[in-house]
Amino acid sequence: MNALTVFSDLALSGAALDLLRSTVLPHRLIEARRPTTSVLAKADADPAFATAEIAFGQPDLDHIRASDRLRWIHLTSAGFTRYDTDSFRGFARERGLVVTNSSRVFAQPCAEHVFSFLMAQSRCLPAQLASRTPNGSAEWLHLRAIPRSPRGQHVLILGFGTIAQSLLPMLAPFDMKVTALRRQPRGDEGVQVITPDQLASVLPTVDHVINLLPDNPASRGFVDATFLAALKPGCVFYNIGRGTTADQAALDASLRSGHLAAAWLDVTDPEPLPDSHPLRSAPNCFITPHTAGGHHREAESLVRHFLGNLERFTTGRSLLDRVI
Repeated sequence: MNALTVFSDLALSGAALDLLRSTVLPHRLIEARRPTTSVLAKADADPAFATAEIAFGQPDLDHIRASDRLRWIHLTSAGFTRYDTDSFRGFARERGLVVTNSSRVFAQPCAEHVFSFLMAQSRCLPAQLASRTPNGSAEWLHLRAIPRSPRGQHVLILGFGTIAQSLLPMLAPFDMKVTALRRQPRGDEGVQVITPDQLASVLPTVDHVINLLPDNPASRGFVDATFLAALKPGCVFYNIGRGTTADQAALDASLRSGHLAAAWLDVTDPEPLPDSHPLRSAPNCFITPHTAGGHHREAESLVRHFLGNLERFTTGRSLLDRVI
């Protein structure tokens, strides 16, 4: 294959930038004049984008539609909400445009984050860390007595993708019953899989709900008041997917009533959640600022994933993490 032109709007420096520049050869790399610093930001127009066959980053939809050379977009995020529309999917099919994301880069860190949430909940770490009680006191004895192992408990995973697949080996030593919700089961999940029409019969039996749903029209507000009310008292909710997939007012009400034992959230709507938001003061609600996918040398991981797919693209092999 002849040398291709790659346009990158990812803000890179140091080892990650050196890796991209050196390993993309013999292909031509064009770096955006004003790289995007957030996957949520709108990319600035750059005339050089029109010369590229490959885009690496978060290209703007209007810029994509205006290009007649673009063949493949590799996104530097796991989420692809702005591209996940009937309109854009139809455009991509018509143009033969391929879109991949970076799910594999973030799957393991996200799985570790939600597993840390689960362990912190089971060991009652928030209460333990906040205590200054002396050894032998009534409070001390209580703190020793309340941790409960998740061994044998039932966990429901909403959405079965790369994060869920990375999470399963972490849960395995605890002999937990795992049920996964998937709209279109494939049969190779290795756990019990249910479809949305079977959800109502499962909700009253679960001890933990781990939400990994992406943001799309079908998933927005999926965890609503009806969903939460169907859970058995004392269930714990975790959200590593997207904040828009949970009704936050219903979540707040369930926490304040005591029906839901706790909520551990890495995503909210909006982000960051304002200090005045009710969930900030809701009992047993713990929020991290959308950092679940973060990890040491993350930028280099993103570059390596792209370069691996670039080698696949140029040799005609199937691309990893293809979403369109």
